[in-house]
Amino acid sequence: MQTDHTAHTNKDVAQLATEVKKAIEQEGDIEKAVRNLTLKAIHSNGFDIDSLKQIATAVMEGIQTGAQQKMTRAEGQSQAARAQITHAVHGLDSAFAQLAGASKLALEEATSKAKRFSDNELTQTREDLESLEGIFMDTLKRTATAAQGLFSETLQDMLTHAQHNGTAVGSQIKDTIAVLAHQMTSASKAQLDAGIKLTQMTADLLYKISTGVITGITHQNDKDKNNNQ
Repeated sequence: MQTDHTAHTNKDVAQLATEVKKAIEQEGDIEKAVRNLTLKAIHSNGFDIDSLKQIATAVMEGIQTGAQQKMTRAEGQSQAARAQITHAVHGLDSAFAQLAGASKLALEEATSKAKRFSDNELTQTREDLESLEGIFMDTLKRTATAAQGLFSETLQDMLTHAQHNGTAVGSQIKDTIAVLAHQMTSASKAQLDAGIKLTQMTADLLYKISTGVITGITHQNDKDKNNNQ
């Protein structure tokens, strides 16, 4: 049976695909637009594995629909279309990287205050983080396989590049897991105040990132991406 939360999530995810499609059609800074739309969806729907899979799929659906409509209207603009698709997919990669980065900031904040999250929560967070890049890569591969023409070719090229050079989210995950591992082996057993969880702190930081209050993670991701190109 579909729960109210599931129904709400499905509705939001369907809206996300529409919003990403509009972002592609309107041009502008497509990467930033897709990244922010994805971050807002993650903040609203949570970042459990199932939700993230739905969000990634919706983003790719929106990219595909928007790109195909633009290619139909503007024949001979293949290079421009390829660039728009690439920027949009980078937006999804960057959003996932910022999710991992928000977890890192939450962990660092706890460490700076000599506090520590529970072992169970740290273990679950590590498992979720280790799945994050796979969600991005699997969604990219699945969409590329199902699509045709220029859209499929562009995604296949991006997939190959990511397999050889890595992704923004993969790079950020390594940094975050290093901090998390330090928390897990810390001698201190002090806990955060009752009711304060890693997921909640991450969500709060993610909101600040999506609204531009925190920009450092974005800058680091841009630097990593430039180094990989």
